Amino acid sequence: MTAGSTIRIAPSLIAADFARLGAELAACERAGADLLHVDVMDGHFVPNLTLGPPVVKALRSHTRLPMDCHLMLVEPERYIPAFAEAGADWISVHVEVCWHLHRTLTLIRSLGKRAGVVLNPTTPLTYAYEAVPYCDFIVLMSVNPGFGGQEFIPGVLRRIAELRDFLERQGMSMDIEVDGGIHAGNVGEVVRAGATIVVSGSALFHGDIVSNVRTFRHLVTESAFPGPADSWSR
Repeated sequence: MTAGSTIRIAPSLIAADFARLGAELAACERAGADLLHVDVMDGHFVPNLTLGPPVVKALRSHTRLPMDCHLMLVEPERYIPAFAEAGADWISVHVEVCWHLHRTLTLIRSLGKRAGVVLNPTTPLTYAYEAVPYCDFIVLMSVNPGFGGQEFIPGVLRRIAELRDFLERQGMSMDIEVDGGIHAGNVGEVVRAGATIVVSGSALFHGDIVSNVRTFRHLVTESAFPGPADSWSR
């Protein structure tokens, strides 16, 4: 991680208490979260169902934080305009389900939203390399998508570092977002590997989210400015 990098913390609402979402959103704001990560699942691409555009619209009216909508959907291009209209600020799609990725990313940008590409843990990084000219951020999954509370896959650290090296060789400082299994015990490693956005659900929402986000902030700040013996070894 280069000095001067800004690390964003994105609580994942999949782990929030849906019976009191308004209070959860307010707590995220008090804690100083940077983004709200919204997992959208269709029961086809991933074995789970979550929320859709009407819920995103309701969330939008209760928070000023940018909403980062992660579409885990078959044919995401069919739903992108609805999520954009509902209030999504960032919209990311999986390369594994986008037959025409350039067209899909162009659609997201045409709606005035930040476009992201998501890769599952074993999807080759070359897909991200090819998409870089057409997107605004890249998401690396550090669990198999579909459910919260999974364990971080350690091999993803190498993928983060390799992607960051590629971007630096291209002279680019694009955000790398890492999603899945991130907690206080490994968030430092994730940032040192090259991530600039960390998504966390269970580790932030279980207990006092204000305290948990502040703990993450302290840890990522230390990791973003490592000492000589505390840097990620690539």
